[in-house]
Amino acid sequence: MDAAEAVETIQREMTVFARRARASAGRLHPELSLVSYTLLGHLEESGGCRATDLAAHYALDKSTVSRQVAALERADLVERRLDPQDHRVHVLHLTEAGRRILAQVTESRRAAFRERLTGWPRKDLERFAQYLVRYNASLPDAG
Repeated sequence: MDAAEAVETIQREMTVFARRARASAGRLHPELSLVSYTLLGHLEESGGCRATDLAAHYALDKSTVSRQVAALERADLVERRLDPQDHRVHVLHLTEAGRRILAQVTESRRAAFRERLTGWPRKDLERFAQYLVRYNASLPDAG
């Protein structure tokens, strides 16, 4: 396989991976899309942030994030709190229900990965993990 064929294979397989990730998100928790799961994860990691920060971080349109956040608020997974330093700004935080759902879905995802990777030699797992880290680190605004 030459370099062009390898890149084509990578592109094709990453597309399959993305499609499967979107499809499996709905099976893990019917009300939680892959985008919602990702936003909840970022809110947990960051300790809360503004909706505009989410939009900038994921290079999403503000209206898209606004719709996602509104749905998460309706589901009582996210709440808005006034920023203690600037009362004109609202910061999004996970609710207890949001933390619980995120933990459940995260554990389900980990279990699915463990199952799928069962039987892989440790060296292959390490190499695959290193390649994914390297690939994602090369993306603009990786984070």
